[in-house]
Amino acid sequence: MLARLVFWKSIALLAWAQVGYGAFLMLLRRARGNPPVAPAGDAGATPSVAVIVAAYAEEDVIAARVANLLALDWPRERLQVVVAVDGGADPGADATAERARAAGADVVLELPRGGKVRAQDAAVAATHSEIVAFSDANAAWEPDALRALVAPFADPAVGYVCGQVRFVSEAGTNQEGLYWRYDMWLRANESALASVTAGNGAIYALRRTAYMHVDSVMGHDLAFPFNVVKRGLRAVYAPDARAREKMVPSIEGEGARKRRMMSHAWAILLHGGMLDPRGYGPLYALMIGSHRLLRYASPFLHLAAAGATLALLRSGPVYRAAALAQAGLLVAAAAGGRVRMRPLLVARYYVATTAALAAGLADHLREGTAAGWEAAEGTR
Repeated sequence: MLARLVFWKSIALLAWAQVGYGAFLMLLRRARGNPPVAPAGDAGATPSVAVIVAAYAEEDVIAARVANLLALDWPRERLQVVVAVDGGADPGADATAERARAAGADVVLELPRGGKVRAQDAAVAATHSEIVAFSDANAAWEPDALRALVAPFADPAVGYVCGQVRFVSEAGTNQEGLYWRYDMWLRANESALASVTAGNGAIYALRRTAYMHVDSVMGHDLAFPFNVVKRGLRAVYAPDARAREKMVPSIEGEGARKRRMMSHAWAILLHGGMLDPRGYGPLYALMIGSHRLLRYASPFLHLAAAGATLALLRSGPVYRAAALAQAGLLVAAAAGGRVRMRPLLVARYYVATTAALAAGLADHLREGTAAGWEAAEGTR
């Protein structure tokens, strides 16, 4: 009976996290009359904005990043481009700061190596704008992206806005684009119904009054949305605020990137207050549980289901079919390392990134999480 309980509960939770949750959001949104993803706001409003780029060893891309931001459709006198160079004050620092100044950045900070979050904190302290926006050094924004990103702040209930990032793929095996499109669809529905449960590093913004200082290992992507909600504000998604970034070319590289990211995510989950439901409404608590907790717990649910399946092999054809399905996924993932067929590559991507969730937790528990970061393979 215990094996049956573990099997069916694990399968049900996996099915909910991967498929059922999305279907639930879609139906609930329809039942509520299809509310918009984010408040329409005032596209003509031009509050003062500081766009902050935290950069570590980005001399190859920083000039293009600054030029892209200076070309945005925004009054120049209302825009401040800030580059915070993590490690720029250290001996032997590269030319990131020099090239950012030459490209026309308004403020360039050369900081001791302290990690991305501390560099962002220093950049915010060096500005006085109404809105603080953030971007990665290797991202590029569409010309109208800032207008779309800032517009929802016309609603005083909005404290955080993230935009849409699209990954540019060169020849490679990574299937992140497929997953990311689904995740963006989930976030659109979350935003329409309550608030998003996570953002992205390529394009997001906050009211200055909503900016908060978090632990140096707890990245803004995951730490800010739920904390904004706890403060009584909304965290929304603006799909017309478009950015693009170069994708990690290989599934193996994506797995390594996810592993590093999850070391930071587990820190937020375990120590950063995400699991504390105080300040959440019932629907948002369900979103956090479904999109974050269950998604991150998926490798352990798979292991539980596999163990229960082995114990139940002689208990009926359902369990034998489940064993074949699980084995088939692993075989397909292994074959995806040799044969470039889309179904096999998707299976390999799923297994690699699911394993990375558990590996990130192991890293965090064994070694702690470092505040510093390195550029992911092939993204520059």
